[in-house]
Amino acid sequence: MAEFREWLDLSSPQVQRVQGEDAVSYTDKLFREVPLVVEMNQKWDQLWKEPFKGLTTDGSVIPDLYPVQDDNILIASIVQAANSVVMALSEVEKDRCLRPLDAPERRAWSNPELYVHRFGVRLDEVNQEVFSAVRQLMKSTLSAEGYEKACTAMRINGFLGRLVNGSKVLNENSYNILLFGQPSTVDPWGWSIYGHHLCLNVFLHKRQIIISPTFTGAEPTTIDSGPFQGSRLFEPEEQLGLRFMQRLPSQLQVKAQIYKEMHDPAMPAWRFNPADQRHICGAFQDNRIVPYEGVCLTELDPSFTDLLLQIVRQFLLYLPQQAYENRRRQILKHSSETYFSWIGGFTDTDPFYYRIQSPVIVCEFDHHSGVFLSNSKPAKFHTHTIVRSPNAGDYGYTLINS
Repeated sequence: MAEFREWLDLSSPQVQRVQGEDAVSYTDKLFREVPLVVEMNQKWDQLWKEPFKGLTTDGSVIPDLYPVQDDNILIASIVQAANSVVMALSEVEKDRCLRPLDAPERRAWSNPELYVHRFGVRLDEVNQEVFSAVRQLMKSTLSAEGYEKACTAMRINGFLGRLVNGSKVLNENSYNILLFGQPSTVDPWGWSIYGHHLCLNVFLHKRQIIISPTFTGAEPTTIDSGPFQGSRLFEPEEQLGLRFMQRLPSQLQVKAQIYKEMHDPAMPAWRFNPADQRHICGAFQDNRIVPYEGVCLTELDPSFTDLLLQIVRQFLLYLPQQAYENRRRQILKHSSETYFSWIGGFTDTDPFYYRIQSPVIVCEFDHHSGVFLSNSKPAKFHTHTIVRSPNAGDYGYTLINS
């Protein structure tokens, strides 16, 4: 029996709330019954209204970090796929789905199951033609491995819905799609998909692609029954991150481990919240100031750089191959400003959080406590991961405004 099964409690309040509800009625119910949801949404609205600046370490954006480059993407095929989406939409759906490139909805993505920002069209509400066209757009844009990762996240979400009898809220298609700008082989445009445990923000210009911010999560991380039995997410990110921490010399383990406990009494109030837990770069954190923490790569022997790049590769799996190679070189260029930090224990069984941070990338990995599963402490079967491009790199912002 998979470990998460012992924490599946169909009588828990959270599971009871989702049963028999659709996405709208469930969200409305939580707004009535859970004060934290109201507080969270109020905070989101405040942050969303701020002009975009970008994630920084000190409030100052470092300029000229993201050059125009050739990522060798198949832009004509991606444009064709996007146009197929547009053609399949009804006029009402077009009004909801198509937005200017600078529309504020680009920054309105979020990863909970809550259906708060109802922008675009939701895939479990569209016809088969629209659904198939959106899947083809994803397949045309992402790497093969990245497309499979996204599909696995969506399948696990559907698996969770079946586990808790809440499939009208949690299913493989409970995600919203938007297109920004006019699909073009020469002008900038983009698309985004967001929903429970999967959020991808894509910017395209000629043969260049930016996929950032991204959020990928799963509760549980494994499907243990049904047609997709054996599907699993985050094993490489988990094992490689743990290997990095365990290989550090003891004095540097102390430096990397910024907090010993996952919800450490020494944490300041801002450092933990019930929704994001240890994450600090998630939804609506576009302008957050995140100082460097932990150990710098310059303090380590060269083998750690190779290991760190193996970790980053997993976080950037959505990128097509040449785009990833270009991104890899960009990250290496800033290796002397790259930091690794850790929260929690680092035995083979401990849940943990880690962050990789440089001027051009932030990767966050966090084991969470249960939401629909009843574990009150973080466990390895509920994982969240985030990728950001600091200093105004998210959403292709610097390329649009260069």
